Amino acid sequence: MANTLFDKPLFVKTSRYVQELASLEDVFDFLDEWPINKRGDTYEVLSKACRMAAQGIFPLPAIRENVRRFLLKERVLANIEEVPLFTGRTTDRNLGS
Repeated sequence: MANTLFDKPLFVKTSRYVQELASLEDVFDFLDEWPINKRGDTYEVLSKACRMAAQGIFPLPAIRENVRRFLLKERVLANIEEVPLFTGRTTDRNLGS
């Protein structure tokens, strides 16, 4: 696949966590995990468009917008302000040292 990174990620809210969709690969993973009983025509059209984008036939910005609309329709689009930011200190140490 060519460059499949979105210019700006989307965030999906679930009952336990917030999932980032930053690339076409992330969208494929998300769609694979979507409950079978909730898959309808919209899901099928989006899935087909993603496969076309992977082949370079469908533009990536249009995929991002269609995913955003799908998430809105399903009421799982997280607002970026709702996503908690990690403010802890990071170090370069690992557990073995």
